[in-house]
Amino acid sequence: MKKIFLISILALCFSCNSSAQKKQEKEQKVYPVTKTDAEWKAQLSYAAYDVLRKAGTERPFSSPLNKNYKKGTYVCAGCDTPLFKSEHKFDSGTGWPSFDREIKGNVEYDTDYKIGYARTEEHCATCGGHLGHVFNDGPRDTTGKRHCINGVALKFVPAED
Repeated sequence: MKKIFLISILALCFSCNSSAQKKQEKEQKVYPVTKTDAEWKAQLSYAAYDVLRKAGTERPFSSPLNKNYKKGTYVCAGCDTPLFKSEHKFDSGTGWPSFDREIKGNVEYDTDYKIGYARTEEHCATCGGHLGHVFNDGPRDTTGKRHCINGVALKFVPAED
């Protein structure tokens, strides 16, 4: 009787495909700009590829865009989608370009648990490139948000005079 019970339990364990397992297998979203890994590697610098395609993080204070105060638009380094306007940029002191708001519809959000707690991760809505994270410690006189963005994920397009 013990053998039958044990075999039944083992069979049940190996045949289960729980809904939790299905949730872990995230569906890959198809973005309007989709390229192969080889195409991304050919287009992007090593650092940009690491951030945009592998969700890496650049070193703080390493991006020249961190202290860029010119008027213009910050676009995705992967697909040129406009993401942030210069008038919404502020110096957060964190070492990464920071904005108090995004260009609506061009940034998507997801939850990231990579460092042990939930953070809101930002992606380009056109190519899916990882941009950075958004936090609730931004300027209180505007949105209260701090979009903490890897400079290598951005290109700056100066405003026309």
